[in-house]
Amino acid sequence: MTPADLTAHPWFFCGIGGSGMLPLALILKGLGATIAGSDRGRDQGRSPEKFAWLEELGFALHPQDGSGITQGAQTLVASAAVEDTVPEVVRAKELGCARMSRAQLLATLFNAAGEGIAIGGTSGKSTVTGMTGWILTQTGADPTIMNGAVMKNFVSEDAPFASARVGKGRAFVSEVDESDGSIALYRPKVAALLNVSLDHKSMEELRRLFGDFLASAEIAAINLDDAESAALAHRAKAAITFGITNPNVRLRAGEIVEGPTSLQATVHDRLEGTRHELTLQVPGRHNLYNALAAIAASHAAGVPVADAVAALSSFAGLARRFDIVGTSPAGITVIDDFGHNPDKVAATLTTLKSHPGRVIAFFQPHGYGPLRQMGAELAQVIGWKLGANDVAILCDPVYFGGTVDRSEGSERIVRLIEEAGARAEYVPERSACADRIAEIAKAGDRIVVMGARDDTLTVFARDLLARLA
Repeated sequence: MTPADLTAHPWFFCGIGGSGMLPLALILKGLGATIAGSDRGRDQGRSPEKFAWLEELGFALHPQDGSGITQGAQTLVASAAVEDTVPEVVRAKELGCARMSRAQLLATLFNAAGEGIAIGGTSGKSTVTGMTGWILTQTGADPTIMNGAVMKNFVSEDAPFASARVGKGRAFVSEVDESDGSIALYRPKVAALLNVSLDHKSMEELRRLFGDFLASAEIAAINLDDAESAALAHRAKAAITFGITNPNVRLRAGEIVEGPTSLQATVHDRLEGTRHELTLQVPGRHNLYNALAAIAASHAAGVPVADAVAALSSFAGLARRFDIVGTSPAGITVIDDFGHNPDKVAATLTTLKSHPGRVIAFFQPHGYGPLRQMGAELAQVIGWKLGANDVAILCDPVYFGGTVDRSEGSERIVRLIEEAGARAEYVPERSACADRIAEIAKAGDRIVVMGARDDTLTVFARDLLARLA
């Protein structure tokens, strides 16, 4: 399917406000397509400002009752997880509408671009996508960028939810997902592999998917400090390797100075014999790995290392990625963060524990299924990373409807955290969690709000800061 084919007929997005759907809808709209959509969140009154903005952009929004599906020429875009009983799916079948999953549409757009740069791995994809997109923008490539998070560098009054950018250049930068196996659909020129660890699939499945991903690209950027990624490096046709501890990588970071909200390091290019001073406005060693991945991926796409390093000095970060909401007059800092799997939560807590102050870690699991899949590992990470004075507070997993098994939830994870040696509390209702946090917070505390698949967590974090004022 060509870009012209994509704009030749109308589209309907089921769940248009979702982090995976919204940027795709923005990209298609930017190409000239006619788009309508619905979202359960809109019907429930969640994130009204987002849906008001979409309507201002010209998206026709409907209740999620099937009324927006009006003609057989429409293509329905719906997650593979959307059940056949959802009204849009029922109506689309009645009218004979074509259906594409989010992943199928993204892969079609990506593969139709001149130069696809795919960012893969268990953790860090959104940040590296944002960093790579910013480097290419700053160096004149005018890329299209598909991200699962709002990129602060591209936010403006006209684009408050800038999770996508539509450019006129040949480059298309996108994070690609292994959780549903759709990573196999992409044909990238450049494939970046950040790390490989347990998340939604078994390690055997992940090794196969990521190995095939590397083999599909003309050139790869590979983190050799990650043992699983390094073990797959032989699958790449050509590679630019990076790391911090491995002395044999092409791009290696040294002379690292970490601050509470920033980081400085020297990037050594072993092939060229050059050194480049890197300054980041985002903290944490995990973000240094993210920066190295973006530099390597951009260089694989033709950007000089020096130019890539220089561009990252103005990278502002992503919403909900160690996003400092503010500090109260009493000196209590609130941080909004996307941490939801063991690796991401470990990175966030490691960054927090690198600097003084008690940590209050609020965590809303992003579903009952994922909690069963990775709950034990998640509890171990929280138990190991938090100190004796810190506390984790968990509410029930996010649930917006459906038939998922809800028999096992956060109370089990709290028990496992305590068994791992940390203090944890289970408070079922999220609003009651805010009451509890406000009750125990004191000067010097860092409160981190963690979780995924729920835009209202940002509102929760802002409201929490306001209560502490």
